Amino acid sequence: MKSYKKELWFNAPERVAFINITSQVEDVLDKSRIKEGLCLINAMHITASVFINDNERGLHEDYQRWLEELAPHEPISQYLHNRTGEDNGDAHLKRQIMGREVVVAVTEGRLDFGPWEQIFYGEFDGRRRKRALVKIIGE
Repeated sequence: MKSYKKELWFNAPERVAFINITSQVEDVLDKSRIKEGLCLINAMHITASVFINDNERGLHEDYQRWLEELAPHEPISQYLHNRTGEDNGDAHLKRQIMGREVVVAVTEGRLDFGPWEQIFYGEFDGRRRKRALVKIIGE
């Protein structure tokens, strides 16, 4: 069995952003030369996520509104975590809801998706450089 690893770096100018990383992951898969196996993609920061869904703007706006209702950013004093001097308690909760990673089957050298599925990096405490790991194992 072979393995291949690459980090993808992001610097979202907004606090909250959803970045479609499907083509970047496909490029990593091509470079790996793995034809059958599994592809893991995970956020390497505790205020970011990786998830699979539709690339539809209205859905992404719905996610932002829904997440803000579940874990509003302000007032920042509502989060015990923010007593450490940070202001990102909400971002930790949003990451927990959206998930840390996804695993996608690799078949005949391609990501094995269902209709409309694409991979997204979800940022909940942006404005600084962060990364996601892509790890592919197989033959």
